[in-house]
Amino acid sequence: MSEPKPPTPTPTPGDTYKGWLFKWTNYIKGYQRRWFVLSNGLLSYYRTQAEMGHTCRGTINLATANITVEDSCNFVISNGGAQTYHLKASSEVERQRWITALELAKAKAVHMQAESDDSGDDCSTAPPTSGQGGGCRNSEVQSTLRTMSSKVEDLTTCNDLIVKHGSALQRSLSELEGIRVGGDMGEKTRQVTERATLFRITSNAMINACRDFLSLAQNHSKRWQKALQTERDQRIRLEETLEQLAKQHNHLERAFRGATVLPSSFSNPALGNKGGVSAKGDASDEDDDNEFFDAMEDPAEFITVPADPKYHRRSGSNASGLSNETGLDDQSVNFDELSLASNPESPQPLELEPVRQRRTRIPDKPNYYLNLWSIMKNCIGKELSKIPMPVNFNEPLSMLQRLSEDLEYYELLDKGAKCQSSLEQMCYVAAFTVSSYSTTVHRTGKPFNPLLGETFELDRLGECGYRSLCEQVSHHPPAAAHHAISEKGWTLRQEITLASKFRGKYLSIMPLGSIQCLFDKSNNHYSWKKVTTTVHNIIVGKLWIDQSGEIDVVNHRTGDRCHLKFAPYSYFSRDVPRKVTGVVTDKDGKAHYVLSGTWDEKMEFSRVMQSSKGENGTEGKQRTVYQTLKAKEIWRKNPLPDGAENMYFFSSLALTLNEPEEGVAPTDCRRRPDQRLMEEGRWDEANAEKQRLEEKQRTTRREREREAVKAASTPEEAVTEDSVTDSPLKTDAQEIGTEASEVSDESCCSADTEDSPPHTPVASPHGLLPYLSPHQDNYQALWFEKIDDAASGETLHVYKGGYWEAKDQGSWDMCPEIF
Repeated sequence: MSEPKPPTPTPTPGDTYKGWLFKWTNYIKGYQRRWFVLSNGLLSYYRTQAEMGHTCRGTINLATANITVEDSCNFVISNGGAQTYHLKASSEVERQRWITALELAKAKAVHMQAESDDSGDDCSTAPPTSGQGGGCRNSEVQSTLRTMSSKVEDLTTCNDLIVKHGSALQRSLSELEGIRVGGDMGEKTRQVTERATLFRITSNAMINACRDFLSLAQNHSKRWQKALQTERDQRIRLEETLEQLAKQHNHLERAFRGATVLPSSFSNPALGNKGGVSAKGDASDEDDDNEFFDAMEDPAEFITVPADPKYHRRSGSNASGLSNETGLDDQSVNFDELSLASNPESPQPLELEPVRQRRTRIPDKPNYYLNLWSIMKNCIGKELSKIPMPVNFNEPLSMLQRLSEDLEYYELLDKGAKCQSSLEQMCYVAAFTVSSYSTTVHRTGKPFNPLLGETFELDRLGECGYRSLCEQVSHHPPAAAHHAISEKGWTLRQEITLASKFRGKYLSIMPLGSIQCLFDKSNNHYSWKKVTTTVHNIIVGKLWIDQSGEIDVVNHRTGDRCHLKFAPYSYFSRDVPRKVTGVVTDKDGKAHYVLSGTWDEKMEFSRVMQSSKGENGTEGKQRTVYQTLKAKEIWRKNPLPDGAENMYFFSSLALTLNEPEEGVAPTDCRRRPDQRLMEEGRWDEANAEKQRLEEKQRTTRREREREAVKAASTPEEAVTEDSVTDSPLKTDAQEIGTEASEVSDESCCSADTEDSPPHTPVASPHGLLPYLSPHQDNYQALWFEKIDDAASGETLHVYKGGYWEAKDQGSWDMCPEIF
């Protein structure tokens, strides 16, 4: 052999034997060098020592295996045909060491199996099968338990008799002390003697029963201890095996998501024309360069596979051939795998010193008992719109602050702003889209519904280079507008309205509206919508959240598109939970990048070098097979701070959102009293303050609607309307319409989205004056204005300016008093 001589195998602590051996694979490759590990009666092998932590290539149980020596260096291990290892040592001395270690391990494995099958009684002396041994042990245990149960019943009966006769004896002794010496003396003495005899007999029976029980327990104690120790050893071996299987399973899943390979005939046609090879040796042994995995059973839309090695060559001739074969331009051919992680033409960002020290903790969540009956009792006799929901269901953050949490991974947009290619930039925008859901996996608390006109600013200009502003621009339906701008050259704006459907066991929350991201340097304009959020176990069980649906991220300037699919959780799926997959395509539909990962952990991307149509999936859809370069990580979730489970599972950013700051607007969420009281743990006061704010908002809205009605009518109609409104004989139509539409601000996760009943017209001397719906009142947002976006064709609120200038001047006279 031209191979270097393997080192001498050495035994390790714990009866483990390790070393290199040559294993027969097939007639083309012959013997291949493999790393073998002998432990606990199992012989396993790996390609390299580094694979020991995750990928085992094969394992054989020596307890049922035959070891045969063929010649001075070769030997064979077989377990009856299912597995056969043809092995070769580098020398006869080394072969003998392995044979000795294998024989000792086999003898120990057979001995342990015999002990495991031994029931400890007079069953057959021949080694029983596993089924017979298990049945024998079970019958022996059941018989012993029945005997011990009868002894316990005897002890119980004896105890009852001792109590009975002891009481009678005590009474007789008491009577004997009270009588006088006379004729009754003899009779009483006889009764005491009889009862003392009964007591002695019962006591002796009790002692005998205790002796029998103790003897029986002692006889079986050693046997049970031995059986218990055997079960513990088996459990330890099982746990080690399961741990090894879990590592292998995890490795296979990761490999399938990012490095699954086509058959060799596809990736290298030259090998496909060769004849079949012999099956001598283990069929599971694969090529050193390629690994093959079975396709998963779920109906995946596409499969990613490693690209042919020719795509990794950097020579000029290969590059030109690649361009001709795949249709890529020169810029794509010279694509650097690390270009998404850094841009050599752009200066590296300077490390910014934090302007201020942000807080890292909030008061722990109180462990208040939630009495649903008391809530229902307080609702008796009240209108549905007047029923307040307690803060027990909330978390001490507003919905505006939850929207601002989307900026936790702003670095993705910073990197996207540096990209020269719009397709590369699309990968970062798609990863940013997925990252906004990472904070929801444990956040089952409901955020506070903002009051109309409520705002929230997040000024991180000195620390992170961006600042953002949110405002509640509508109350029926509730809508919030968000605008963020960065010094790195990007702008994020969104308007979100929530719709919900309660389906008995779960609540579906469907965000309406779009999110847009604009990059200054490239003028790329992206837009997308959010997926459906589902809150499970609303009635019974522990709440948990899932995200499902599809997102299309569109670049309106170039026509590029990224289709993301959030797979819903299923108990019967073999796929990774919370899985997200996506494909980035150009305007012609050609795939350039593939993204995969989970929305609660990380996302990876890989460059597509070639694509082809594969086999049909389980649903009859033809799946696309993408040949890709090695996957790179583009986003990973930040770990939660210590003690997050006691702080509503807030992230590091979320802990700072409600931190008091000087100079913010009077309408800022940080100044909301009920939210502040809840954060401090004063929930009873928070509930009272929350009810006050809701009633104040209703009063303000009634006044605004009344003014809107006056403004919409002629002066004569306004006078008539005032007289109708103030008259004691006024119709209830307007009041009913107003009250019915006043859904409590906090009645449920999205109660404000419920449709209001139709409104009754108000009688007027000049005809029917339509009653102005509160959905169409004259409220105008203070910092945002509604426009029609030409690029996306959507209508949304955008920032019109003035807030940061007002903050610099400290002038907030234009802000309403909502708290």
